[in-house]
Amino acid sequence: MSQHKDLQKLTAAGLLISLGIIYGDIGTSPLYVFKAIVGSQHISDILVLGGVSCIFWTLTLQTTLKYVVITLRADNKGEGGIFSLFSLVRRKAKWLIIPAIVGGCALLADGIITPPITISAAVEGLVPQFPHLHTVPVVIAIIGGLFIIQQFGSSMVGKAFGPIMFVWFTMMGVLGITYIVQDPTIIRALNPYYAFKLLTSNHYHAFIILGAVFLCTTGAEALYSDLGHCGRQNIQISWVYVKTCLILNYLGQAVWLLQHNGQLLNLNLLNPFYQIMPGWFLNFGIGVATVAAIIASQALISGSFTLIAEAVRLNLWPKVKIHYPSEQKGQLYVSSVNWLLCAGCIGVVMLFKHSDKMEAAYGLSITVAMLMTTILVSRFLRRKKVPNYMVNAFLVIYILIEGTFLYGNLNKFVDGGWFTLSIGAILFSVMWTWHTARKIRNRYVKFVEIDDYYNILKELSEDETVPKYASQLVYLTSANFNSEVESKIIYSILQKQPKRADVYWLVHVDVVDEPYKKEYEVDFLVPNKLIRIDFKLGFRIEQQINLLFRRVVEDLVKNGEVDITSSYKSLNKHKIVGDFRFVVIEKVLSRSHNLTFYEKAIMAFYGYLKKISLSEERGFGLDLSFVTIEKVPLMLAAPESVEITRVTV
Repeated sequence: MSQHKDLQKLTAAGLLISLGIIYGDIGTSPLYVFKAIVGSQHISDILVLGGVSCIFWTLTLQTTLKYVVITLRADNKGEGGIFSLFSLVRRKAKWLIIPAIVGGCALLADGIITPPITISAAVEGLVPQFPHLHTVPVVIAIIGGLFIIQQFGSSMVGKAFGPIMFVWFTMMGVLGITYIVQDPTIIRALNPYYAFKLLTSNHYHAFIILGAVFLCTTGAEALYSDLGHCGRQNIQISWVYVKTCLILNYLGQAVWLLQHNGQLLNLNLLNPFYQIMPGWFLNFGIGVATVAAIIASQALISGSFTLIAEAVRLNLWPKVKIHYPSEQKGQLYVSSVNWLLCAGCIGVVMLFKHSDKMEAAYGLSITVAMLMTTILVSRFLRRKKVPNYMVNAFLVIYILIEGTFLYGNLNKFVDGGWFTLSIGAILFSVMWTWHTARKIRNRYVKFVEIDDYYNILKELSEDETVPKYASQLVYLTSANFNSEVESKIIYSILQKQPKRADVYWLVHVDVVDEPYKKEYEVDFLVPNKLIRIDFKLGFRIEQQINLLFRRVVEDLVKNGEVDITSSYKSLNKHKIVGDFRFVVIEKVLSRSHNLTFYEKAIMAFYGYLKKISLSEERGFGLDLSFVTIEKVPLMLAAPESVEITRVTV
């Protein structure tokens, strides 16, 4: 935890890490933003000056004010991101699960479009020099390589990210200045008057322009998601440098465009970003741009892994295998998500082929994510007792801004926006099904008072006429209260096959809102016969129940609170530890007419998801050689409700 706290301090290393991790997406946007704003229109004063003005004020209001100043305060014990934010506010309003899931899915969908557009835009810089170059195979090769190296962890490469991104931002700033000095009056473009003039002009379609302008702030969510890796102060200070370099570069591109005032240029060939580079510098510039694009993609892929890991622990996603390729905190690898993202990214490249076509698909899903964050942040501000008028002002201003951007981006739906929205909708159906099916199942789980069974469990444990099933028998329980237990567990011990054991253990896992909490409580329900352990684990903690349980038992033995020595005479004499066995009860949905059509559809999809997801015992990291799986039906129809007539022969 000390390492985690160190990251929260303002340090030179922290600033460098921030540059390397969180600004990839927003930092590579100058590659394609102006290209998207001008499109196939004639270059004009109003278009160029208004474009810069829109970019500057979008970065100021959306990125600086909303994310860097306000949203970064919504930290959950130092952690950020939409699910961390949801964990902070979910107790107050159950419906907040909807914006949390929608936002999470939109961010994952964005992860499929960001690597193709940034890498394509960088590689396409070579086309003017090599007109016959086919960029698609090059982009696919880079993306393929990027996903292949994920399994080895990015901590080694990660150390180089900071310095490279520092070179990238400095390079952009310097290139911008070389053109600003040719026409210093370009500074006037920062006046909001030009943005207003462009958006109210009859010659230009304001909403199409807004859809293009929005691309300049698409990485803003990453600033908040990576709060835990970099710390608030490091992000706020490094953003000043990043924003300065971005604005200088946009101003430089604007000067170059105004030098071609009135002309109709093919900006896919003459990308203003590369046109402001001296000829001798171009190849180096393209190289740095490609590396920056890869770093931007890497940050998004890592963010997707973290998002899925959190969703799994919050019971919003099927259990998947999560690997930890290095010792670095927060470094994780989710194989299934990695290859799904890889397939999605390669699909995008093959479908759209060029970055200008991808611009059409980009931005729509991320606007949705930003709107959802606005809703959640407003709830957080209320929770922090911020005056109502300020919260309402925040809500109105940002729903207006983001709603306008959303409307502007809806123009992209037919051209490609349908793609990311479809991906988001599929992801939403998975999360919503997993969440809802769990609620339906829990509705039919019957709990009984455990103290009614104390005596019979004690007697069974000492009944030598029943063959011993295990020395230590462990059940995973979902009962939130120590006084209760699922009726299925009692049925399993007493009736399914009477299971005699020296000690019965009940283990309950509670995922708490604090990201890195690791605590447990022990309750001796029947001393040396029935013991309950409650684990309180943060939503960013790996649920290795096997190891955690073993550690707890070791502590209890050390304190003399429990004796796990085998009770078999031959083994007891030599102080041999008794055997442990875990029993996992899998609740199978039996056929029932009690469910509505919607619930039946949810449970049918859930059944399919369960087949392809990690089993309960693997998800909890249990040693499979010590696990018994028992399938029990969830009786959805009571026997007394079944009518049948007996006939006598």
